[in-house]
Amino acid sequence: MYINDFELVDTEIGRSGAELPADGWLPAVVPGGVHESLLAAGRIEPPYQDRNELDIRWIEDRDWWFRASFARPAADGRARLVFHGLDTVVDIWLNGEPLGHHENMFRPAEFDVTERLRADNELLLRFSPPLHGLTVPRSGVELLSRLAAVFAQGDDEQAAERPSESSGMMSTLPIASQRRKAAFSWGWDFGPRVPSIGLWRPVELRVARAAVLTGHHIRTHAIAADGSATVGVLVEVDQFDTDAPLTAQVTLTAPSGLRTTVRLPVSQGRAHRVITLPAAELWWTHDLGDQALYDVTIVLLDGGEVLDRVTDRIGLRTIVLDRGPDPAGGRLFRFLLNGVPVFARGASWLPADMLVGSVAEDRVRALVGLARDGGMNMLRVWGGGIYEQDAFYRACDEQGVLVWQDFLFACTDYPESMPALADEVAREAEHQVKRLRNHASLALWCGNNEVQMIHGAAYRNYDPGDWGYDFFHRVLPDAVAEFDGRTPYWPGSPWGEDASEGFAAVNGVRDGDRHAWEVWHGISLDPNAPQFDSLGDARHYRRYADDKGKFISEFGIHAAPELATLRRCLPPDQLHVHSGSFDHHNKDSPKDKHDAVLAIVTGLPETIEQYVDFTMVSQAEGLKFGVEHYRRRQPHCNGTLVWQFNDVWPGFSWSVVDHDLVPKAGYHYLSRAYVPVLASFRRDGDTLELWLSNSGRTVVTSTATVAIAGFDGTEHLREDVTATVAAGDSRPVWTVGGLELTADRYAWVDGDFPSNRLFFAEIKDIPFGEPELDVVATTTGPGRASLAITATGFAYFVHALTPVPGARFHTNYLDLRDGDTATIEVTGLPDGFDPAAIEVRAWPPR
Repeated sequence: MYINDFELVDTEIGRSGAELPADGWLPAVVPGGVHESLLAAGRIEPPYQDRNELDIRWIEDRDWWFRASFARPAADGRARLVFHGLDTVVDIWLNGEPLGHHENMFRPAEFDVTERLRADNELLLRFSPPLHGLTVPRSGVELLSRLAAVFAQGDDEQAAERPSESSGMMSTLPIASQRRKAAFSWGWDFGPRVPSIGLWRPVELRVARAAVLTGHHIRTHAIAADGSATVGVLVEVDQFDTDAPLTAQVTLTAPSGLRTTVRLPVSQGRAHRVITLPAAELWWTHDLGDQALYDVTIVLLDGGEVLDRVTDRIGLRTIVLDRGPDPAGGRLFRFLLNGVPVFARGASWLPADMLVGSVAEDRVRALVGLARDGGMNMLRVWGGGIYEQDAFYRACDEQGVLVWQDFLFACTDYPESMPALADEVAREAEHQVKRLRNHASLALWCGNNEVQMIHGAAYRNYDPGDWGYDFFHRVLPDAVAEFDGRTPYWPGSPWGEDASEGFAAVNGVRDGDRHAWEVWHGISLDPNAPQFDSLGDARHYRRYADDKGKFISEFGIHAAPELATLRRCLPPDQLHVHSGSFDHHNKDSPKDKHDAVLAIVTGLPETIEQYVDFTMVSQAEGLKFGVEHYRRRQPHCNGTLVWQFNDVWPGFSWSVVDHDLVPKAGYHYLSRAYVPVLASFRRDGDTLELWLSNSGRTVVTSTATVAIAGFDGTEHLREDVTATVAAGDSRPVWTVGGLELTADRYAWVDGDFPSNRLFFAEIKDIPFGEPELDVVATTTGPGRASLAITATGFAYFVHALTPVPGARFHTNYLDLRDGDTATIEVTGLPDGFDPAAIEVRAWPPR
């Protein structure tokens, strides 16, 4: 049974249970936390509105007490009290007696309470301030000192940017590294400092007789040429009150209905066997095939008596990280799914809210659905966040989206010499690996986010030491090997091991994965890199064209959310560029960082409407440019994971889906760049190339129509091209030189793939003209409508504005040539809503 009816109250730090007030207790949101409870009770203002974040900082500096009453369950047997998620430093009492202490939000706390239960029971928990009593460890002091020295070596203009809210986060992380709590809690360059506190996962009282199932692992060993699959079946049992011989009965039911049942004797807490499944129905990502999932039922039997039962859904597939030699030099970094190379097209996943305990399953499923609908076949669960709720991994299984799972370490040294921390890391790794190992979508366990990279920037080496080396190179890989055994492990992101690149190998281009932050941050790790004329040129997305990386696991560009989202979080008098509240919702630094790029791409915005459109254009065009470049490099490059997919609050960030779940222009541009077969242009002076990139499983033969036209309607060239491209390959299929590629012209391609285009100048320098749009809005069903949009003149950046929260467009932010018609399907509208009220706009913005 679950215990849900909690109350909470706050006290000064260090008070005892005997000093608790009799009055002032509030209903507690469980699962959830303190902030959600105070918000529901009207004690605080919404933390994401305006600058309210600053007014609730006191919450993290109090003791918070939760209490609940519950009756003894009617069933007899061993009783265990399971706290599925405690966030984070907590002492627990049952019926006035100490029950235990816990300091890890990433693993459950379990207690045997069989002999301690009464007819009526009182549960009391005290959550202490998460960082109370901690100081910066010696390793952290040295790291901060060394990083400060590295930053001081930059030029004056760059160095002046460094003091920021994110630098405060960097100084907090060495303290927070001693506690197993989500690193992003303390603020990041994409979100506020709102550290969640409380019961963020359910509280359960479990009563069992004789023996219980404690775990299982059904893993695909191999897929044979005859279509059969060799599968390992492992069942784990806690046999606590019987010596009788037990049996685990395991039934796997295929999507076709074919059922396989095996009975396994339990010995020393384990039952295992390798079986062969004929005519195996394989699990694929959504772009490569079906998401076949087998229903699994495991029954623990004592003779004919059922002691315990669990159900699950698993997929039959093999996943391999291929690091074989690359003919172009270095080593590959690519995933093989059922032996087929995958070009990973996706993004980094963040928690769906700062207050992680109250994120609804529907919200998580909607986000995964957006990823799948946007053509994404991989999501990277970032190491500064959380191990996601079960609904996320189930949704990825069902939607055919691979999961790159970081262990939760990010951007600072971790003092592995602390025995308590080392013990927690080992226990956490065992728990999470066992919890997630059965998911068909699980593609990689990764040791951390940017720990090696930042440590290396400070120390110029990655030698063993008291900074987490042992965690990433022994503890975590050992846990993956012991408790999973099939999913690949990678020491960190980024990471690489090519000796020829020396110190730079950790984020190099010859081996491993890399974070491409030359764009946006305007940095370069290469001392011989060319100098740029301006900060805007240093940060410009054209630099992606120089990247020869094997797998780009982070790259991104800022953009505003849609104006409707901003109106819900900024007061009306703050809805202007660089107002106090506007800048507060941008946690990157400096607040005008994007301006240097906008000055080149779109021109500088004067209104908030222009800021929204200009930043969306810069992000969308930049991500399109980068993805097309990386995909043209297949098979030498095999992945692009955009930073970042979603947002933790309504703010300005690198996300392509905002906190209201409204996709930005960048999302829609990515959805077209992430199609399995992509046609893209590459320009070299007066020469133009058309490339076809085939990330599917089969050879593609396609006929493309290439045109070069003027924005005034004049057609300068038209050719039909028929080409064949092998699976997993990319190549130029058409090349013409001596062309006049001026700002008043563009290249366009149509074919058996989404149309694509290339402009020959920056957006602000292109003479688009003043297009006219004819919009016919039609209701097509309950909550559904369609918008048929016809352009007179070339219409750039044609988009419908979200009319109400929850409305969704199946496509948006389009280019329409003179006479073209596009249809946008709309869902999520209120009953009776008139779709003619949906506003449709094109460039230039108002």
